[in-house]
Amino acid sequence: MQHLKLAKTPPMGWNSWDCFGASVRESEVMANADYMAQKLKSYGWEYIIVDIQWYEPNAISDIYNTGAQLEMDEWSRLIPAANRFPSSAGGKGLRPLADYVHSLGLKFGIHILRGIARQAVKLNTPILGTPYRAADIADTSSTCQWNGDMYGVNPNAKGAQEYYNSIFSMYAQWEIDFVKVDDITRPYHSQEAELIRRAIENSGRDIVLSFSPGAAPLSGAKHLCEHANMWRMSDDFWDTWEQLHQMFELCRNWQSLRTEGAWPDCDMLPLGKIGIRSRGGVRNTNFTPDEQRTMMALWCMFRSPLFFGGDMPQNDSETEKLITNRELIWINQHSHGNRELYRDERGIIVWIAKGSDKHYVAQFNTSSIPLCAETPLSLLGISGTKATEVFDGTCAAVGKTLCSEIPPHGVCLWRLE
Repeated sequence: MQHLKLAKTPPMGWNSWDCFGASVRESEVMANADYMAQKLKSYGWEYIIVDIQWYEPNAISDIYNTGAQLEMDEWSRLIPAANRFPSSAGGKGLRPLADYVHSLGLKFGIHILRGIARQAVKLNTPILGTPYRAADIADTSSTCQWNGDMYGVNPNAKGAQEYYNSIFSMYAQWEIDFVKVDDITRPYHSQEAELIRRAIENSGRDIVLSFSPGAAPLSGAKHLCEHANMWRMSDDFWDTWEQLHQMFELCRNWQSLRTEGAWPDCDMLPLGKIGIRSRGGVRNTNFTPDEQRTMMALWCMFRSPLFFGGDMPQNDSETEKLITNRELIWINQHSHGNRELYRDERGIIVWIAKGSDKHYVAQFNTSSIPLCAETPLSLLGISGTKATEVFDGTCAAVGKTLCSEIPPHGVCLWRLE
């Protein structure tokens, strides 16, 4: 499958949702792109993603405006709100912003909702290159539970494929590298997924395809691998321990259902300064330093895509240190054999991964008290080795058992060689 040649390793980037909700502005996108180019690109971070509502002039937060007036062209296609994206004026679309991001050596992406705008259906605007109109292809019984902008597309309607072809042709003209399609995996609208995959192929441009929200169905794993490059395992992930704890179960469920180019997605990393115009108000992440390490370790040991959620220019030195740990990123991008090794009744969960000449062991303490983890190296088929902790560089000689004192909600991530 051609799309699996893209995203051979889990994509890494930034997404505007956690800090700016539906209201991100062009200047904020550019500022985050500048930061990534200067401080993160050399570590593998490369995607800049504009999340939902870039076509709504009056978006001001993460709250969706009922009956919002959207910017739309004559062919039923949503286009950028020029008051928020000034370079799009005069019909330029998002191409000027994409050009800016590309000039920094980065890649650019957008969020869209499955379907066709209700506004287009109400006006019954035409579908490019066809005799059909918006009302001919809309499935008005198929709606998003949490956003009122769109109707689903009837995948069997004449003009349905041509509609998706027309929007992805426009994205190709804008030189988009990544599209996150929302309201498609819960429940899984597999036929629209097929329309979208064909539209990308018809566009002639390599576009990484992400599906949201979760939970994507385990039963759909094969179809998801055939049509997407990444898909969400959960609903929106935020900075609460309850959600982080739940992610261990989701990672265990999906650990054998991924392949190169097709990655189950733990969702964004709510780190640094978040909530600026989004959920929970302006704050630094609620995760403690130990919980931040646990999240990064789990995402990397599982090989999830990594998308930073905070406003990067406001990162402090500790946040920057966390997301520029080269060995942690290497595990995410290049290790193999990644899986949960065991868990015990106290709350210790152990994951393993392999390199060509080394093993990685992540010992997580999911309990609320300090615990000692004792992992027999016989479970890895090795013995008598040197251990180095990936986060702080601590070295230890190891006999038959890897022993660690782990704080509540914390992790020790060891390289064994």
